[in-house]
Amino acid sequence: MQAQKQTPPNNELSFARADNSTLVIRLAGDWHLRHGLPSPDVVEKQLDTAPKPTKVTFDAADLRDWDSGLLTFLIGVSEICHKRKLPADWAPLPEGVRSLIRLAEAVPEKTGARAEVSHTGFLEEIGHEAISYAQAMDDFLRFLGEVAIAFARLPFGKARFRRVDLMMAIQDCGASAFGIVTLVTFLVGVILAFEGAVQLQQFGASIYVADLVGIAMSRDMGAMMAAIIMAGRTGAAFAAQLGSMKVTQEIDALTTMGISPLEFLVLPRVLALFLMMPLLCVYSDCLGVAGGAFVSATMLHIPLGTYLRETQAAVTLTDIFGGVFKGAVYGIIIAVAGCLRGFQCGNSSSAVGDAATEAVVTGIVYIIIACGIFAFVFNVLGI
Repeated sequence: MQAQKQTPPNNELSFARADNSTLVIRLAGDWHLRHGLPSPDVVEKQLDTAPKPTKVTFDAADLRDWDSGLLTFLIGVSEICHKRKLPADWAPLPEGVRSLIRLAEAVPEKTGARAEVSHTGFLEEIGHEAISYAQAMDDFLRFLGEVAIAFARLPFGKARFRRVDLMMAIQDCGASAFGIVTLVTFLVGVILAFEGAVQLQQFGASIYVADLVGIAMSRDMGAMMAAIIMAGRTGAAFAAQLGSMKVTQEIDALTTMGISPLEFLVLPRVLALFLMMPLLCVYSDCLGVAGGAFVSATMLHIPLGTYLRETQAAVTLTDIFGGVFKGAVYGIIIAVAGCLRGFQCGNSSSAVGDAATEAVVTGIVYIIIACGIFAFVFNVLGI
């Protein structure tokens, strides 16, 4: 009787032939999951070895401690035997092992209980991602259309929401955001001025730092930086608030009472950001110019009056109003993205956090896309 032996650490698995028709699986040592266990596939390889056995039995005389890892291995062997229609003799195994195996075999496995491993190609994965992004864009546009319809009802007094909710949203989106907007936009102005000064000093054109900072902040950077700040601050808050209301079924309660959740919850938030974002944009422009003036005064030794006169000559009303218009559009995008993710939130506490994260990502991505579209359109119009 000849045996083939494989010896992983702390456990031993070997095979022998009692005769040409019986495969003996010898189990020895300690069989614990933490020590790493062999795969049942090695048994299948032995069953394919000529002469092919017609029966499987076990030798567990040297088996010591074991846990569910041994059961997992033996159930895998049982499935192989069932698939090949080979009888298996479980009598040599310990009584506890035999009882658990009988229990596992007595309850049939539910269809689809095991996750199927999908082997998709690279192009197929790209296609799935493209479809998911297209679906997300479709959801966003549909929700934006519903918000637009609610806005259309607003002048006729048909949109139902509480004025106090609007005032609270305006305070949260406006005055409460001044601190973080002040810090970030001032530093953005400082960075723009410093980077520009390093290059412009080489050509003796340091005064044009004022033009660089003023035009950049008024046209794009002021509105964009304020929008990104509000997406991370307010957009996430909107998603978390509405997500929590969905988990606690408050949104369902509004629907039951015949009140549109879109009008009652979404419209005040969208309106508040639509009104506050232009103000924050102008405030960001001023803080960015102040940051540039700080660098010019301390690094380039340009008098404040000279810097402000150069900024006034470079920046036009078209630049300012263009930035304000962008800020208003960014405000709608942030509010719609945050409210949409809140409405799409699942019914668990972890889903609220996921909704807030998705709201920030969606808001920032759509802000960048809108900024690119504005840059192209304004260039075509010669603005």
